[in-house]
Amino acid sequence: MAKKKVKNKKPSQRWKMYEVKDGKLIRKNPFSPKEGAGVFMAVHKNRKTCGKSGYTEFQKKEPVP
Repeated sequence: MAKKKVKNKKPSQRWKMYEVKDGKLIRKNPFSPKEGAGVFMAVHKNRKTCGKSGYTEFQKKEPVP
């Protein structure tokens, strides 16, 4: 039997979701309204999505004059 190929996993990048200014912790992404504090929403080009509950908020399209 042949050996399986090993897939390299991408390391967690949670440090990108926080920023420290003046000794205070600032969270960059919004929290999910369904899951509450501690569960971030992913920010995409036209929407915000919660990976845990599947909740999605779409951004409104601006009317073209």
